[in-house]
Amino acid sequence: MAHVDAVVVGAGPNGLTAAVVLAGAGLSVLVYESAAEVGGGARTQELTLPGFHHDPCSAVLPLGAGSPVFRALPLDRHGLEWVHPEVPLAHPFPGGSAAVLTRSPEETARSLGPDASRYLRLIGPFVDRWDDLSADVMRAPLAGLPRHPLLLARFGTRAGLPAGTLARLFRGERARGLVAGLAAHVIAPLGTPVTGGVALLFALAAHAVGWPFPRGGAGALSGALAGYLRELGGEIHTDHPVRSLDELPPARAYLLDLSPRDLAAVAGPRLPAGYLRRLDGHRRGPGVFKIDYALDSPVPWAAEECRRAGTVHVGPSLPEIGAALEAARRGREPRPPFLIVAQPSLFDPSRAPAGRHVLWVYGHVPYGWRGDLTEGIEGQIERFAPGFRERVLARTTAGPAELEARNPNNVGGDIAGGYSGGLRLLFRPTLTPVPYVTPNPAVFLCSSATPPGAGVHGMCGYHAAREALRRVFRK
Repeated sequence: MAHVDAVVVGAGPNGLTAAVVLAGAGLSVLVYESAAEVGGGARTQELTLPGFHHDPCSAVLPLGAGSPVFRALPLDRHGLEWVHPEVPLAHPFPGGSAAVLTRSPEETARSLGPDASRYLRLIGPFVDRWDDLSADVMRAPLAGLPRHPLLLARFGTRAGLPAGTLARLFRGERARGLVAGLAAHVIAPLGTPVTGGVALLFALAAHAVGWPFPRGGAGALSGALAGYLRELGGEIHTDHPVRSLDELPPARAYLLDLSPRDLAAVAGPRLPAGYLRRLDGHRRGPGVFKIDYALDSPVPWAAEECRRAGTVHVGPSLPEIGAALEAARRGREPRPPFLIVAQPSLFDPSRAPAGRHVLWVYGHVPYGWRGDLTEGIEGQIERFAPGFRERVLARTTAGPAELEARNPNNVGGDIAGGYSGGLRLLFRPTLTPVPYVTPNPAVFLCSSATPPGAGVHGMCGYHAAREALRRVFRK
């Protein structure tokens, strides 16, 4: 077995990004992936009917389009093209109206009625500073000094607030609902500190880079990363599960795009018992229940803005969204659920046969939940799009167990790499300044269980690779 510089286990966006960074530094890199194709949480497959191309996990990628590392790589040369919906996000309300989040802060503010000026004051200091802010936010907070400390400190005074507190700075239900829906992406109760920062980050991403998706599906991003890695000389081996580091070629560094549970299983014999106990205390977050639809026509949203949107948040008010998140945390089915809906084929005809459409929907459920949320999801969509069920040609459902089977990192249906409320979003999977390193100087963790957490942005892999370059290869 030939010696290589680095081995990466897991070919999700973080694993592939880590491999690209290492190979770009002139190192020999091998990647091993248990599935038959690369991508992890960023793949595209025919899940319902022939010709309908669905994203089994991530679909709309604002943090991908705004990722500092992706923006620095020549991924367009390997087929990545971003599709920008006319309206990045719409948030409907009873009666057929909707708030919108668009590239224009002013247009977004106008949709919030009496809170227009408050919204512009909230985002004003940061709206033109995405490149500066994102690099400092999308990192481990104690891993070195930020590049723009004053900007980050100013952002932190707002970002540290619970989303519920941030939302109540507004007077109207439209702005409060919009903030709550943005914060719900972190899958934590709205009263949890730092969730306000998630809402702000997603809003700023919309103004800076939009909420786009890759043409052809999320798998196109993974394909571009894999293509660039091969161009740099890296090798990828799919259909190759790894149960132990002993099965791998000798290497100076091992970077694992795995859950903490699987990190312990694969590298446990090379890690001290105390660290393994700390990993065992890693808290899992709620799960999700996902449905992929094949439709014979677009969703008949009552609000016209939703018919022009790439993403729709379905849950009209701060109290309703908060109750759905709290129910999932407490082990109960949310009634009604809060939904995140993506409709990519409105803007990318390659995703479905002519005149047909795909729809991507998920709602939050308890960790490891075994129920069926189909009726709750479809009832909630019908509430804002009467006649939706009549458009359905086929559906494929996936609860927590199915999501974990598709991607072992989604343990119990947790797509966020662990509980993300409060400081758990910043210090994960253990409380340490540099979470990408382990007590074994040759073993690194590069999955979404590390900061900045969930999302297709590659930054967990980027930071882990940088640590490996510095500590192992002295680069």
